[in-house]
Amino acid sequence: MFKKIVFMGTPDFSVPVLKSLYQNGYPVVAVYSQPPQKSNRGQKINKSPIQKMAENLCIELRTPKSLKNNSDEYNFLKLLNPDLVIVVAYGQLIPKEYLNLSKNGFINIHASLLPKWRGAAPIERSLMNQDSKTGISIMKIEEKLDSGPIMKQETVNIQNNMNSHDLRNRLATLSSEIILECIDSIEKGDAVFKNQNENEATYAKKIDKAEGQIQWKDSANKIISKINSLYPSPGAWFSYMGERYKILKADISDSEGKIGEVLDNNLTISCGNKSIKILEIQRQGKNIQKVNEFLLGSKIKKGNLLI
Repeated sequence: MFKKIVFMGTPDFSVPVLKSLYQNGYPVVAVYSQPPQKSNRGQKINKSPIQKMAENLCIELRTPKSLKNNSDEYNFLKLLNPDLVIVVAYGQLIPKEYLNLSKNGFINIHASLLPKWRGAAPIERSLMNQDSKTGISIMKIEEKLDSGPIMKQETVNIQNNMNSHDLRNRLATLSSEIILECIDSIEKGDAVFKNQNENEATYAKKIDKAEGQIQWKDSANKIISKINSLYPSPGAWFSYMGERYKILKADISDSEGKIGEVLDNNLTISCGNKSIKILEIQRQGKNIQKVNEFLLGSKIKKGNLLI
C-alpha cells in the first residue's frame, strides 16, 4: 500500500471520499482545504466540511489562500514527496509546477462524464440541461481545466424530479466507493488512462445568481429543471410586488392559462407550456414553507399575474 497520500477538497461533496480513505486504512498524511470564510456579518468563522473532518481525524491540515506562487506549500509537498494526491472539489486550480511533486500524479474526481461538463458546476448544468444521465470521472490532472486522461467512469441515471442535492449525494457516495479500486490499480501499475476527445468537450460555468430568475414564458419542464438544478442554493426565484420568492420544490401540472398566471388557490402557475404547482417556497428573508402554510398570509392570490 502507498505510504503517503495527500487529499485536497473543500465542500460536503468531498467528505465521503476522505472518510472512505480513512476508514479503509489508506495513509492520508495531509489534507488541503480552502481557508475558513467569515460569515456575512463577520462575527463567525466558517470552516469547510473537509477542514472539520481533518481536524476530527487529527490529520495535518493546510489551508492556503492560493497555491500559485506559494513557495511554502510547494516546498512542503516537495519534501513530503507523496505517493499520490487525490483532489475532490478543492476549489483551486493546481499550478503546473506542482503536478510533478507526487510520484503517481494528481488524481481528480469530477462529477460528470467527461469531456462533457468540464468546469465548476457540472451537477447543476447537467440538471438544467435536462440530461438523462451523468456520472463520475476519475482522471489525471493536467494543466488545462478537467482535460486530463481518464482511468475510470461510472454512469448514473438522472431520475425524474431529482434535484442537485440528491444527485450530489449520490455521486459523492459513488466516488467514495470507486476511488478505492482506482488507488489500488494505480499502485499495482495496471491503471490505464485514456485521452479525452476534445471535440466533445462542453463547459459547466459557475452558476450566477441572476440565472436563477424564472421566466414564466419557458416550458414547465424547463422551469422545473431550473428549480431542481439550483436547489437548495442559490435557488430559482421570481419577483412579485417588489419581493423575491425562491421556489424549492414544484411539480408539473397540465393546467394552462395566461403566462405567469396564478391558476388556483394551491399556487399553480401557468408557464409557456403547461404549468407548475409549487410545493415549497421561501419569501425573501423568511423561512422555507410548505405551500399551504405560505398561502395563509400571502399576497399572491388566484388570478394574479407574476410577470
